[in-house]
Amino acid sequence: MKFSAQEEYGLRCLLQIARLMPGDSMTIPQISEVEALSQTHVAKLLMILRKEGFVRATRGQLGGYTLARAPEEIPVGAVLAALGGKLYDDDFCNRHAGQNALCTHAIDCSVRSLWQVIQGAVDQVVDRITLADLLASETPKPVSNVTLFAVPQRATR
Repeated sequence: MKFSAQEEYGLRCLLQIARLMPGDSMTIPQISEVEALSQTHVAKLLMILRKEGFVRATRGQLGGYTLARAPEEIPVGAVLAALGGKLYDDDFCNRHAGQNALCTHAIDCSVRSLWQVIQGAVDQVVDRITLADLLASETPKPVSNVTLFAVPQRATR
């Protein structure tokens, strides 16, 4: 299972902006330098983040990017969804049909339920973590009071 570079870099750019003092802003060249990314790539990521309502852009010599909302109001799950979508969605089977127009297991798929469970577990975690949580500590907080999924018991012979 992988998260894309776009999701990783976009989240890192957003965290750079979230670290600013109130009233400060950060430019594309500044973010590019700190994150060691091309200015073109940073501009592309910030365009997505702006369209999705996570950052605001101010033009001019004193312009730059600021958060559109407080860090505690921005769930990581929403950011990841904006930057790259989900690991599993309704179109997953169509994208993985091989050479067929429709997956040979479209009606009776043993694997689909696994991807749905994994997506649900990922959503439970990333939807409850905010940018503020990420800023508070470099060490992720342990998952508690969350039942990710129930493992069915196998029948014994």
